[in-house]
Amino acid sequence: MLLPDLLQYRTELEKNGAAFPLQTVPFTKQGLLSILPKPKTDQTDWPWAEEVPPAQYDERAAWPKLTIVTPSFNQGHFLEETIRSVLLQNYPNLEFIVIDGGSTDSSHAILEKYSPWISYWQSKKDKGQSNAINLGFSLASGDYYAWINSDDYYLQNVFQLVINTFLKSQTDFVYGYAFNKKDSKLELVTVPPLYDYFIKIPSLPQPACFWSSGIHQPVWEEMYCALDYELWIRLVKGNKRKRIRQPLAVANVHDDAKTHDDAIKIKWHEDHLKMWSAEGHGPVPEWKRIVFLNRIRLKLYKLLKII
Repeated sequence: MLLPDLLQYRTELEKNGAAFPLQTVPFTKQGLLSILPKPKTDQTDWPWAEEVPPAQYDERAAWPKLTIVTPSFNQGHFLEETIRSVLLQNYPNLEFIVIDGGSTDSSHAILEKYSPWISYWQSKKDKGQSNAINLGFSLASGDYYAWINSDDYYLQNVFQLVINTFLKSQTDFVYGYAFNKKDSKLELVTVPPLYDYFIKIPSLPQPACFWSSGIHQPVWEEMYCALDYELWIRLVKGNKRKRIRQPLAVANVHDDAKTHDDAIKIKWHEDHLKMWSAEGHGPVPEWKRIVFLNRIRLKLYKLLKII
């Protein structure tokens, strides 16, 4: 498995004008809702007309830096919602990075509009989503990391909840539930407790995952669809983790979303072959046993109301 050198990525970005470490998002005690550009929508809910009150963050506390990376390409229909769901958390020590692959829709105009509140953004051709994520994290200087795709968004007050969970539990990885949203309808995706033995079973909703910078690893750029699934196998195994039993984010289900696009099933299959090849994680001879035991534990969890 050949993983990129993020320091080399950062060096190239610095040559092109990126200043490391980046500036954090401007914080104000009055919040950003009245300062941010007015969205072109009449919606009155989160994150269009609501914000997390900045007063919820204790001024006496030294809030650790949180880095959020957003890979983006031609998702202008959703991008503004994503950006506002990050900024209107009003988190007092936030680094926000957007790597756009040279979108040809409204994305560039949206990024320009919100640029004063984004630590770094670029819009130029890259090598795809995995490469964009690695480029973003190469500039990261936070204590904790996450990425949110440009067609997903965070729920209200999530950053405070997640960071408090990190601080109280002294954990390396925090994960929670998420919603899938299609045609304005929300479907809750719950997550069972995550144990190393079952880590090869896909279960984590990507936008509801956060981790310590100390355990971060690059995304394997040969992955086209299963990039998060493959990353969790390397990132989470052997590290302390904590589950939050409530939704943290919303994933929009639409025709262009990789997770829900039947036209790219072949890409999922190719990723699967790479993951379990000799150059990846190797074959899993006990796969049927793992799947069987996982089914039993999920039934028990439901009976005991653990999920």
